[in-house]
Amino acid sequence: MKRRTALQNVTHFLALASLAGYFFAEHSLAAGSAWTQVQGGEVRIVAAKPEPDGRVPAILEIKLEPGWKTYWREPGASGIPPEISIDPMGGIDFSGMRFPAPKTFDDGTVRYIGYDTTVALPLDLKRSRPGDLLLKASVFLGICKDICIPLQAELTVALPDALVENPLERARIDAAVDALPTAPDDTFRIASASYDPQAKRLRLSLALPKETASQTTELFIAGPPGYGFGKPALTPASNGMIDAEVAVRAPKAGGALKSGSVLVTVKAGKRSIETPLAFD
Repeated sequence: MKRRTALQNVTHFLALASLAGYFFAEHSLAAGSAWTQVQGGEVRIVAAKPEPDGRVPAILEIKLEPGWKTYWREPGASGIPPEISIDPMGGIDFSGMRFPAPKTFDDGTVRYIGYDTTVALPLDLKRSRPGDLLLKASVFLGICKDICIPLQAELTVALPDALVENPLERARIDAAVDALPTAPDDTFRIASASYDPQAKRLRLSLALPKETASQTTELFIAGPPGYGFGKPALTPASNGMIDAEVAVRAPKAGGALKSGSVLVTVKAGKRSIETPLAFD
């Protein structure tokens, strides 16, 4: 066997060093925060290069271990809805967080709404100045099984102006946006909605796609602070419609719900829509 010459050894070492440097440089440009872990799961933020219009594509990714759950924007009778705040000093403005359609959990005693698999929540972000950006987020949410573990995290993602986008991370963000409920259309919509403040009842009529007629339909309601919503009672009606009635728990100082103040998400089979309610 021939021995390597000193020059060959040096050349080989430099080639490996160059490859390692390329690998770590590429991965250092992946716009994702470190994972913050607690019992039952972990959380991080993934972001991409800002768009020409200033939007900053990003998600809050919540990874759950088997048997653990986390919550939707309106968790039900118990639970901790996800909360996030963004430091504007990093050059990024925050206007909200979006949610895929959740599911209902009911053990006969407690009913709550959320997710039991890993979920990604798109963030509505926009750059407020040119140049390098720093996405600094404070996150608070609950991860629950037999007990609920509050998770509080400070997550940071550097977005330099010369960021080279990681296509795998961008695909993760795009997939999360694609999983969001769509706007209503002619085949899947809220046909009518009304609120009875005396009876404290919200009444809806739903038009569903024909292909979901034999599949499970779920309804999720989120309203102004202080309002709570009971389990929707769904009743088949004529022409493929479904009538829904939802008990409303209003705060003592609360008045009648106003059009546009209630957000409804409807899931039928694999399809889902989301829209503010306009009351008749």
